[in-house]
Amino acid sequence: MPIVTLTSDFGWKDYYLPMIKGAILCKNEQIQLVDLAHDIPNYDIVQAAFIFKNCWQSFPAGTIHLISVNDYPEEKDKGFVAIAHENHFFIGPDNGVFSLIFGAVPQSVYQLESKPEARFPLAEVYATAIGHLAAGKPIQEIGSPVKDLVQRITFTPVQSHSQIRGSVIHVDQFENVILNISKAVFEQVGQGRAFSLFFKRHDPITSLSEQYQDVEVGEILCLFNSADLLEIAVNMGKASSLFGLKVEDTVQIDFRTT
Repeated sequence: MPIVTLTSDFGWKDYYLPMIKGAILCKNEQIQLVDLAHDIPNYDIVQAAFIFKNCWQSFPAGTIHLISVNDYPEEKDKGFVAIAHENHFFIGPDNGVFSLIFGAVPQSVYQLESKPEARFPLAEVYATAIGHLAAGKPIQEIGSPVKDLVQRITFTPVQSHSQIRGSVIHVDQFENVILNISKAVFEQVGQGRAFSLFFKRHDPITSLSEQYQDVEVGEILCLFNSADLLEIAVNMGKASSLFGLKVEDTVQIDFRTT
């Protein structure tokens, strides 16, 4: 059975998501729909990209991924695209979300034809594209080739010989605070040196943990999570609300120089 993952900012209380699911199943009743996330903040392609890019590779080759967030961007000449990349397929609006996911533009990108006469045009354009791919038809026949996608700037940490300045990019369901500092960057700059992680007015964190239980309940820690990103957390607690940390807040890591 073809697998189709769904990521959107539609939430769960309205009829938009069920209409899209129904339209997809009308094209192929054998499709297996998998919900990734539908509580993305409205129009927030940065959060959508963060969540999606950390899980899509967990699915089998041939999976079709629908990303429906901020479907009607400001650039009116941009529509919807289908992408083939690393034996997976991706469908969604050309609004910059794919540049945040992939960085470089994938080689196989195709413009989808909109269906303005449909009752719910968004559902129709997505369902038609998914039905085409789920039937095993070539992606080259889905629409006209696209050379460029809308680009969005990603926020990367600022590095020097003995310092990294980063920012909060996500707060998860447990209010763990995820930073845009990867393990590779941390190790490249740190070179095994002692460090101090500063944020807000709190005393710095000066050691890495391997798991949350390395500290006592209610104590603060930092560790590298399953996405290899540095995370500030509290064992059995809520780091975000406890320390007033939110998305785009800055942090600083100083490495010992002597």
